[in-house]
Amino acid sequence: MLSGVSGAAFFTRPRNVVLLATLCCLLWGSAYPAIKSGYALLAIGRDDTASQLVFAGWRFVLAGLLLLAMARAMGRPVLALSRGDLGRIGLLGLAQTSLQYVFFYVGLAHTTGVRASIFNATGTFFSVLLAHFIFHNDRLNRRKALGCLVGFVGVMAVNLRGAHELDAEFTLLGDGFIVIAAFVLSAASIFGKRLSQQIDAMVMTGYQLAIGGLALSLVGHATGGELRGMGVAAASLLLYMAILSAVAFALWAALLKHNRVGMVSVFNFLIPVFGALLSALFLGEEILAWRNAVALLLVCGGIWLVTAAPRTSPTSA
Repeated sequence: MLSGVSGAAFFTRPRNVVLLATLCCLLWGSAYPAIKSGYALLAIGRDDTASQLVFAGWRFVLAGLLLLAMARAMGRPVLALSRGDLGRIGLLGLAQTSLQYVFFYVGLAHTTGVRASIFNATGTFFSVLLAHFIFHNDRLNRRKALGCLVGFVGVMAVNLRGAHELDAEFTLLGDGFIVIAAFVLSAASIFGKRLSQQIDAMVMTGYQLAIGGLALSLVGHATGGELRGMGVAAASLLLYMAILSAVAFALWAALLKHNRVGMVSVFNFLIPVFGALLSALFLGEEILAWRNAVALLLVCGGIWLVTAAPRTSPTSA
């Protein structure tokens, strides 16, 4: 990670924004088949929410500790935080990691993966809309709105497999919780952007992941959750998920710190696209090739519409 003026220059260069944001989304997209594989290896049932939370908690605790160890090795101020800073980071962790994943996992247990992917993409809209009202240099315009719309159509294209897939009735515990999770993540990301202006982004992300993951683990264990059959394969998968979380969240926090929220958040459209493609590759799920191509074209078109909008200096309100 870079810091100071050089860091701002690196993370605001258009090519770097595209490459790093796409890498983050690729890593997060790989979490879909990784989580499903982890459930199978650890014998976690579809309705076993408590064990799902334990699994998620361990992942984020490991990711947070890994990031903090890396930050310490790089000379970052890991132990120089004030009590107030720790309190704000703790609040961020409880919202962005704990609360968001409680809603996400409960919602995923009560709806289909297709519908969850589509409704989870509403987080991009929330980010753009919230940024419009909070940051003076991140206003919504016609081009940005069109980019979000085109990107969302792309998400639908890669997820739709048949005309009757979306006929199920909207439910609060299913689709509703997925939307709530997307809103919590969007709001918490904006709070994290503000916080990263005063605290090193890597240190902030490490602590918030560890704190949020610890809360998830405690809730999961307290409600009867456990991880059974933790062999070499499951442990390796858990370590990979911790690493992908550490890398993706740290890079994303740095991108949000130095760029407009709307410009970065539009890349979220790539997550379900990568998730669907990687699920097809590693889990053998059937995905029609022409729909993948159409989806990727639409998503890339939406990203171009948003990122090609006139830029302002990378300062925040």
